[in-house]
Amino acid sequence: MNILIVEDEPRIAAFLERGLKAEGFGVEVAPDGETGYALACSDDVDLVVLDLMLPGMPGEQVLTNLRRRRPDVPVIILTARDAVEDRVAGLNNGADDYVTKPFSFVELLARIHARLRARDQVTATELVAGGVTLDLRSRTARMSGREVSLTAREFALLETFMRHPNQVLSQVQLMDRVWGYDFDPGSNVVEVYVGYLRRKLDKDLIETVRGAGYRLRAGTSNGTEPAT
Repeated sequence: MNILIVEDEPRIAAFLERGLKAEGFGVEVAPDGETGYALACSDDVDLVVLDLMLPGMPGEQVLTNLRRRRPDVPVIILTARDAVEDRVAGLNNGADDYVTKPFSFVELLARIHARLRARDQVTATELVAGGVTLDLRSRTARMSGREVSLTAREFALLETFMRHPNQVLSQVQLMDRVWGYDFDPGSNVVEVYVGYLRRKLDKDLIETVRGAGYRLRAGTSNGTEPAT
């Protein structure tokens, strides 16, 4: 998952960048509003941490413009403005959360995880990618017209890949999403379960990206059906 930090204070930006990278996130930093808005428009950005008091384009304008371009990307405002009216205005303008400085990194991290989980809430009855159809209601998988029997953990891992087709996911990210505990560098559980999926589905479906993680090879075919 990639997080964009739009923050003009170098000390705070560097602190956030180090902390989030240590948690397994990809991180970009923008020191002003114009740069932040341009980067936030990219589909590669999964969440934005946005200061309000920025040089150039103020944070409020960044948020307003971004909501027109990407209404669904989570935005957490991180600012020294702590008045109630500022909080209300930020949330009314489209922010998903509002954190005031000084702040606790642990709390901010928890809010980031919460917003990313909320974004990934099931919004479809089926996921389709790489020739695989995943039915989220019946918890079944089909490939080439045949039903594939998966354990609960295999299903969760495949669902994670299918929600991010053609995107490299690190072992840390996969452990956090599927197993829900801190990554143990000595564990090969992700590798083992990727092997299970390859044997049950297609050995070429999940690609190993050396030194980075794994990627579901979905070509240009991916879609969802709206929940009913």
